[in-house]
Amino acid sequence: MDPVLSLLARLRADPDLMRNVTAWEQLPARTARTAPWPVALASRLVEVARGAGIEAPYTHQAEAVTAALDGHNVVLATAAASGKSLAIHLPVLQTLLTDPTATAIYLFPTKALAHDQLATLRPLLMPFPSIVAAAYDGDTPTSQRTTIRQKARLLVTNPDMLHMGILPYHTRWARFLSGLRWVVLDELHVYHGVFGSHVANVLRRLRRVCRFYGAAPHFLCASATIANPRGLAERLLEAEVYPVVEDGAPRGEKHVLIYNPPLVDPALGLRRPLLLAALDIASHILPADLQTIFFARSRLSTEVLLGYLRERAPAWGQDPAAIRGYRGGYLPSQRREIEQGLREGTVRAVVATNALELGVDIGQMAACVMVGYPGSVASTWQQAGRAGRRAGASLVVLIAGSSPLDQYLATHPEFLFGRPMEEAHLNPDNPAVLVDHVACAAYELPFEPGESFGTLPDVGGWLCLLEETGDLHRSDGRYIWVGEREPARAVNLRTSTPDVVVIQDVSTDPPQVIGEIDRASAPILVYPGAIYLHEADMYRVENLDWDAGLAQVRAVEVDYYTRASAITEVQVLETLGSASRQAGMDWAVSWGVIEVTRRVTGYRQIRRYTHEVLGGEEVDLPEGRMETVGVWIDLGPELVEQLQEEQVLHLPTHYGPDWPAQRAAALARDGYRCRHCGAPAQEGRPLEVHHRVPFAVFGYIPGKNDFYRLANRLENLITLCPTCHRQVERARGARSALSGLAYLLRGLAPLYVLCAPGDLETVVEPRTWETHLPRVTVYDRVPGGAGLSARLYELLTEGTALLEAAREQVATCPCADGCPACVGPVGEQEEGTKERTRRLLEKMLALAGLPRAAR
Repeated sequence: MDPVLSLLARLRADPDLMRNVTAWEQLPARTARTAPWPVALASRLVEVARGAGIEAPYTHQAEAVTAALDGHNVVLATAAASGKSLAIHLPVLQTLLTDPTATAIYLFPTKALAHDQLATLRPLLMPFPSIVAAAYDGDTPTSQRTTIRQKARLLVTNPDMLHMGILPYHTRWARFLSGLRWVVLDELHVYHGVFGSHVANVLRRLRRVCRFYGAAPHFLCASATIANPRGLAERLLEAEVYPVVEDGAPRGEKHVLIYNPPLVDPALGLRRPLLLAALDIASHILPADLQTIFFARSRLSTEVLLGYLRERAPAWGQDPAAIRGYRGGYLPSQRREIEQGLREGTVRAVVATNALELGVDIGQMAACVMVGYPGSVASTWQQAGRAGRRAGASLVVLIAGSSPLDQYLATHPEFLFGRPMEEAHLNPDNPAVLVDHVACAAYELPFEPGESFGTLPDVGGWLCLLEETGDLHRSDGRYIWVGEREPARAVNLRTSTPDVVVIQDVSTDPPQVIGEIDRASAPILVYPGAIYLHEADMYRVENLDWDAGLAQVRAVEVDYYTRASAITEVQVLETLGSASRQAGMDWAVSWGVIEVTRRVTGYRQIRRYTHEVLGGEEVDLPEGRMETVGVWIDLGPELVEQLQEEQVLHLPTHYGPDWPAQRAAALARDGYRCRHCGAPAQEGRPLEVHHRVPFAVFGYIPGKNDFYRLANRLENLITLCPTCHRQVERARGARSALSGLAYLLRGLAPLYVLCAPGDLETVVEPRTWETHLPRVTVYDRVPGGAGLSARLYELLTEGTALLEAAREQVATCPCADGCPACVGPVGEQEEGTKERTRRLLEKMLALAGLPRAAR
């Protein structure tokens, strides 16, 4: 009997497991649909395909090849392992065989995927020695680069290398670029948001340079099954694209389970921790010796789960060395060794971040376990496609985490199985992205008078700006680069920071580099005292040299890991749009450009397995500033007054008649400086006077008593800067209805916007310094924004689906007074926050003209 089917029978017979399975969907096997080989395809290529065991192409392969040979740009969007690569290779090879001067470039989003695809391409090239194929990326030895530029006809690389290593040096690539006939974009669906916007501009620059050399390449794109493959391709390429979406490939039987970990404390709404639930699922799969991939949602989760699995492996009859990790930060040689082990079957299980979500060939996975919802329906099916990629039955388990999004899906499985895939969007004309690529393009070739850039008919304003900075010189209407810098080096296509922090193990002699991390993530992962995990090995960070970009770590064995704590502040720089849900400004939604200031203040030590907090330490790191885009909800004065009367909000706006005098006295006593950090008042950030014992506790009622006198005694007042004030409020655990609303908005936004759960962040301000009224801000966690907040603004102004989902999640959550699945865990909130959040949402929806009862 099929080992997967045997396992499925055992799972169905296990009542402890089945009581936590909220959905079990069986996707039936599907037979292949084939077509004749396209008439225009060269017979020698047909013979090569038949020699590889392919007697006839699938229908989608034949359609894509025919369209490409007819001169169309093509996007092929079918399931994983459906043979998209062959449909891409054949028209490219035909052109290279027909025209000895023709060249082609393949772009993959990662180096690992590029090298993997080159390995699968080489057997097709063996009969054709005139077609020299080579990889060209940051790992290519310098000694080989000249030969590749001189002889390669099929170049395999990534957008980053095209951006920094090829286009700025296009004169060295004149032979290759003058013959460029095809550009292949694999994994098209990842080119959305900021990354996609950057890549669209890189392609504008590529076409511009190709025109200089007399070339006009066509494009072939391969994508996962998203809702708008044609729309995304046409936005990326700025050209018409022929879509191929009907999948003719066979599919093995696939069983998809949604597993919701059991409640361990119903009153608190606490479920078994996600990683321990993954361990439970692994205890069924790995003893059956099914090759399995576990997808974790973060680097930290990857390493912690890897350690758990290796410790249990002997009891399951598995070799701990056959269970590996895979994530960013591993050295290239290490990643490729793991990939080879997966293909050969010597690696029986791998714990990975979404770095393995893309199409790297890792062999026939029998099972896929998603440790938490990946963040989008498209990513879910992409990860699920790693199991059963060829034939036979396969198992997919989605373990729901404790977040509102995961719990919503656990109780609404039809959302996953019945909803169309999300759309992917990008904005290449985003000014924060565009100006950098105009500079890069000017470095590569002078801008002629009236020259367009992609579909932009006029970039004169950007050219004038670069002229003012001294980077361009205008002569007879032409703009010529005269700057000293090479602009591409300062533009990172994926992150805001162009540099990394190197991680060095000082417990070896000599010290060895074991990994690297982008600078923006360093304060969160490699602060002094942090436990850094690498392939389940533990290292304590001894020193972080911020200026040198070096984190020094030492190997340790401890029974805990660490998690950073940070303080975040937001300042609105420019409002781009604003809308009130009802006249009178009961509540309003705005969006625009904001500046986010973030500072890591300390960390917690968390025991493995039990996840109890053992202690914490403070750290002193430089604050980070980022300009991005956010959307914010402001509550109006009338609504605030109603909510206060109903005890939904505790935001005293009137501290009694003696408050101005007592506040002034406290400021004078404290020397007009923050008593905690010593900071003086700054423009736009006035000092605040804080009640040590909350004002509301004293029960002051205007006109009824004078309890304000007790609350406003000087010994109950302390001067704080906004940062320290927020830190004090958080330490008190004052998570109000506003914080419950923020928690839900961030958690449920990925239901409607294509993004990962961590792509958004929130800030709650009980009283903004501008209006002294409450505000909840949701912002994109990338510099310049990724288009997410703009989409949220549309959702919040054009309808109420997001707020309704939030209300339903609070109303149906089984906890007593808050938990990770609704308004946040107990201990991070005031008593009664769940009910107050529900009432706040009811009030907002009522003001939006909707009935109070859930639909």
